[in-house]
Amino acid sequence: MQIENSVALVTGANRGLGLAFVQALLAGGAHKVYAAVRDPSSIQIPGVQAIRLDVTSAADIAAAAQHCGDVTLLINNAGISDAQGQLLLQAGSTQAAQREFETNVLGPLQLSQAFAPVLARNGGGAILNVLSVLSWISVPGAATYSVSKAAAWSLTNGLRHELQAQGTQVTGLHVGYIDTDMSRGVTGDKTAPEEVVRQALLGLEAGQPEVLADAVSRQVRAGLSAIPAAYF
Repeated sequence: MQIENSVALVTGANRGLGLAFVQALLAGGAHKVYAAVRDPSSIQIPGVQAIRLDVTSAADIAAAAQHCGDVTLLINNAGISDAQGQLLLQAGSTQAAQREFETNVLGPLQLSQAFAPVLARNGGGAILNVLSVLSWISVPGAATYSVSKAAAWSLTNGLRHELQAQGTQVTGLHVGYIDTDMSRGVTGDKTAPEEVVRQALLGLEAGQPEVLADAVSRQVRAGLSAIPAAYF
C-alpha cells in the first residue's frame, strides 16, 4: 500500500490520533483525504474533504460509501472509552460495554463491509484498524474497553483472511498510551500521536499485518507466549 496518490478516509479525524493521520497523509502525498466526523464543521484543514459520519449509524456509513467511491485506504480510527466500564462487575458496565462495542467493534465491521467493494473496485487497497495493547491484556480502570479492543483485534484478523482474495491489505495498529485527550488523566509514558502515525504508515507501506508502535506493545506481544503469559 502506497500513501502517495492514495485516497484515504479517516474516521474520528477531528482530533488526537485521527487528526495526526490526516496531517501525515497530506504530507505523504495522498491524492485525497476524507475526514469523517460527526460534525464536519469541526474540520478546518485545507485540502481535506470533511464528511459527516457517526460510525454507529448504518445510514451514515452507507452514505459515506456511496459518496467516497474512490477510497483506496480506510483507517478505522474512531473509538471511545466509557468511564462506566472501569470494572466488569460495577454498576453500568454492561451499558458501557454496549456503547464501546458499537463504536470500537461494530463500527469498523460495518465500515469494512461497506467499503470492501469500493476497495476491490479500486485495486484492493488497505484497511488499517487502530487497536491497542489492551487487545491482549485487561487492566483495572479500562475493563470493558479492553474487552472491546480484544474483539476488534479478532475482527481485524478475520477481515485479513476474508479480504485476502481481493487483494486488500489489513493491518492492525497496537499501541499503549498515546498523548491525546483520551489519556489526559493517565500518568506514565505516552507516545506522541505523530510518532504512532509515522510508524503506522510505514508499516502499511511495508505490507505489515501488525504494527507495534511503542515499547509496551512490543513487550506485551512478546509476553503472550511466556509462562506465565502476559495476560495473567
